[in-house]
Amino acid sequence: MNVDTIRSILYGVATGDALGVPVEFSSRSQRHLDPVKDMRGYGTYNLPPGTWSDDSSLTFCLAESVAEGFDLKQTASYFIKWARENFWAARGSVFDIGAATCKAINRLAQGVEPEMAGGTTGDSNGNGSLMRIAPLLFILYNKPVQERYLVTKQVSSLTHAHILSVFACFYYLEYALLLYNGTDGMMAYNILQDKMPEYMQQLGIDPQEVSAFDRLLKEKIYEIREDQIESTGYVLHTLEASLWCLLTTDTYKEAVLKAVNLGHDTDTTAAVTGGLAGLYYGFKNIPQDWISQLSRVEDIENLANRIAQQMNA
Repeated sequence: MNVDTIRSILYGVATGDALGVPVEFSSRSQRHLDPVKDMRGYGTYNLPPGTWSDDSSLTFCLAESVAEGFDLKQTASYFIKWARENFWAARGSVFDIGAATCKAINRLAQGVEPEMAGGTTGDSNGNGSLMRIAPLLFILYNKPVQERYLVTKQVSSLTHAHILSVFACFYYLEYALLLYNGTDGMMAYNILQDKMPEYMQQLGIDPQEVSAFDRLLKEKIYEIREDQIESTGYVLHTLEASLWCLLTTDTYKEAVLKAVNLGHDTDTTAAVTGGLAGLYYGFKNIPQDWISQLSRVEDIENLANRIAQQMNA
């Protein structure tokens, strides 16, 4: 995997995230009246343009672990370091952290085993593990499906251990893997509709446990109207919205702006969309004027290079 592929995901996530931060929690009707068309600043958190949120911070924490060979306990320690010491915070302080993630990190800090820290109940299915899962592709792209699922489950479970969150992360990474291998976005969607039932059987997942994914696995998400696409913090809404934004646009820029202008959880919807769109269209097709405005852009570049060195060692 070359450094531009790594860049495409890291910058893809962070750029989408930063576009969404100033308008987080705004309604869809507000976004229709005042659509985001470019990198903005201030707004919801009164922070300068290019500021990314916890979505990117935790993505970079996971990527740090990948850069050092990947270790689950080390990843957990980086999450704690972020929450307690502002490690990989965009501008020196943490300003946006989900309740489930906060509880899980507190459990990690108390010594709970990483795979046991995340919430396991049905109401613990925010998008907090999906938003940060993309860098796992760097270590899973050449592994068999059983290992891909096991590692995905472990990393999701640091904060979100319920099957819906785990399966959302697994679906997302499987889709990303197809894009990485050069598959067309629409074709990748169709392939997963064929492959996922087979994978579920191999992995021992009861299809009833993940029947909430039927719209992705059995329907054509790209034909659904915008008013039927939700953009809340629920993990399945975020996953559906990200696929919908990717499959109904033709460029990275169009995809992430469409995600932001859905309103509500704007930063995470755009970050999750941005990870896929960056990978699909390539690093060079992420607007460079947006990248140049990102917080800590030199640190992100250094991280991408360190991951590439680790992978090629």
